Amino acid sequence: MPSRKGRRSSLPQVRKGPSSDDAHAIVFFRRHPDDDPNEATPGREFLRKVCPAGVRAKFNAVLNAVAAAPPKRFAGGGAWEAMHGDMTGWFEVRKDGPGRRHYRLFCLLDYDAEGQDKPLLVIIDGRDKPFRTELSSADYAAVRALGEEYRRRNPRSLD
Repeated sequence: MPSRKGRRSSLPQVRKGPSSDDAHAIVFFRRHPDDDPNEATPGREFLRKVCPAGVRAKFNAVLNAVAAAPPKRFAGGGAWEAMHGDMTGWFEVRKDGPGRRHYRLFCLLDYDAEGQDKPLLVIIDGRDKPFRTELSSADYAAVRALGEEYRRRNPRSLD
């Protein structure tokens, strides 16, 4: 009699939601009216108001490549980095601009957003800094606070 060890189940696998293996949708966090009456979109505003056009184009190229890869498989030579310490769970897109100024986008990956058929690559906020300087702990705390605000509501507040 043949062994059952090598047999695979004929039952279909049931998916319960988006997977980290799927391509991700790129979205922007929009602040909720209860937290910000202007319903600001910090990441989009950073890209539009702070980043030069060339930096914006580079950010878009990296974000599209990361989302399609998907993120856990993206090997981008320092352009997409998992953060550590107090920023564990966050991802940073890094680009340099004119005058060697550093531009950073802070992103979260979301597999629990209600009503979404794809996992989300969420752009939360951005910061820039002069060459060879570091962002302050207050900058990182402000980014984390926006991330907490984002995760507080589900369905998510997106743009």
